[in-house]
Amino acid sequence: MAKEKRKELENPFVYKGYEGPNYFCDREKETQEMVSALKNGRNLTILSPRKIGKTGLIKHVFNRIKAENKDAVCVYIDVFSTQNLHDFVQALGTAIVEEALQREKSLMGKVLDYFKAWRPTISFDTLTGMPTLSLNIDPSHDEFTLSGIFDHLERSKKEVYVAIDEFQQVANYPEKGTEALLRSRIQFSPAGFIFSGSRQHIMAEMFGSPKRPFYQSTDFVNLQPLPEAAYYDFARHFFEARKGSLSEEVFHDVYQRFSGHTWYVQLLMNRLYEETKRVETVQQANNAILSVLNTLSPQYENLMAFLTNNQINLLKAIAKEGKVEQTRSNDFIKRHDLPSPSSIKTALDVLLDKELVYAEPDGYIVYDRFLNLWLQRLK
Repeated sequence: MAKEKRKELENPFVYKGYEGPNYFCDREKETQEMVSALKNGRNLTILSPRKIGKTGLIKHVFNRIKAENKDAVCVYIDVFSTQNLHDFVQALGTAIVEEALQREKSLMGKVLDYFKAWRPTISFDTLTGMPTLSLNIDPSHDEFTLSGIFDHLERSKKEVYVAIDEFQQVANYPEKGTEALLRSRIQFSPAGFIFSGSRQHIMAEMFGSPKRPFYQSTDFVNLQPLPEAAYYDFARHFFEARKGSLSEEVFHDVYQRFSGHTWYVQLLMNRLYEETKRVETVQQANNAILSVLNTLSPQYENLMAFLTNNQINLLKAIAKEGKVEQTRSNDFIKRHDLPSPSSIKTALDVLLDKELVYAEPDGYIVYDRFLNLWLQRLK
């Protein structure tokens, strides 16, 4: 099996990007099931709340595939910032050209010649000096170019896998029939596809409703938080490797406080690892949380400036309760001196749309756990 050489990290608790299997916790069952599904011709849809680790898992799956077959083509794109079909085609085309160039640097001219219809241009960042790629695709040729992309994938004669993150964005494109167009190409493509997104209800509708083109076209991966015991062993190992320690009580407190959501736990472990060799008290974790909140405070203050008083008061009330089953109940309104139920509904709709509040099966929560803690400390 091919091994990817990576330098050892100063801080092993990665909360942005993917740095290889040594810094990735568990997910062995999910990884194996996803690799098996893709290799057997089944596409995948990942459903989970934010901050659980969808992107890291996708990169880990790709790492596993390439370890088994170094010639496999694995393309990852995030389409959150795309606004229309043209943006999507541009993003997908750029990702494929960049992946091809990474694999065939000695054949750069040949690769660029193949994609010459897309008019690729390589320039250099003025600050870093790193090469950057841009494509100049004529918007009137989007469907033709999309067909060319899928034809290229089909002719590559390699294992090809494409992950499209924040795929729910496609549902907002102004062009009618975009989902049907993509489905018509993907269903006959030999490539394996992973679709993921942070807005679960939209993703579930796109892939679970008989009225939508992608209905029953993928296997679902319902990603849950990492098991606490396995996560603790993973974290403890790094502290002990430098002759330090991590208290199980402290880790349990952090894990429970953030419901096991990977991004938050990783960030806190990153701070604790940076600050001390021995983590033995919950107060050490509290100090790390305060440090993070102080860093984020200007951002949250700026956010409040764009909300109405009703929205702010409702957000604070939900944060102080932790979870609210009925936001328009008389008891909840009286406890927090909130306005009328109709005003609360209007404010809640806005907070849900802005993804500041999230509806779980048993109630409403503030989506950003650090924002939740910051709001709890307000007078």
